[in-house]
Amino acid sequence: MTDRLWAPWRYNYVSNSDRETGGCIFCAEGSDLWLFSTEHARVYLNKFPYNNGHLLIAPKRHISSLGRLSEDEMSHLWKIVVICQDAVSELMNPDGFNVGMNIGRVAGAGIDDHIHVHIVPRWNGDTNFMPVLADIKVISQSLDALKELLCKKLPCENK
Repeated sequence: MTDRLWAPWRYNYVSNSDRETGGCIFCAEGSDLWLFSTEHARVYLNKFPYNNGHLLIAPKRHISSLGRLSEDEMSHLWKIVVICQDAVSELMNPDGFNVGMNIGRVAGAGIDDHIHVHIVPRWNGDTNFMPVLADIKVISQSLDALKELLCKKLPCENK
């Protein structure tokens, strides 16, 4: 017998690809997950986080390859990554971070045609029995509460 965990809130995610919604989530205006933008980048909360505080930083330009970024875009993108990681570190006091990119669907990219950087804060003991035994991740903070916290330190436009 196979055990099941019903997660109906995930249906919207798995049933809507970029093509079906008419565009890229990183290019769409007005997302409630959007924290702020700069000349070359936008910062978002992750709607399906790996951990509390999981942020996504994407170049403003719709681009699928690191090699196609201009030097200005590349340096600016990493500058924003550092600013966001510092803010999460100060506000949430994690013990470490995973910072990285999944480029292409086979590498795990959920949005494979617009590169983006993941910032995932990590705490000692943040992996408990739930992911090990039931393949379930428990996120203990709402996106609204996270946004309110981060906007104390980051220049949020969409409060």
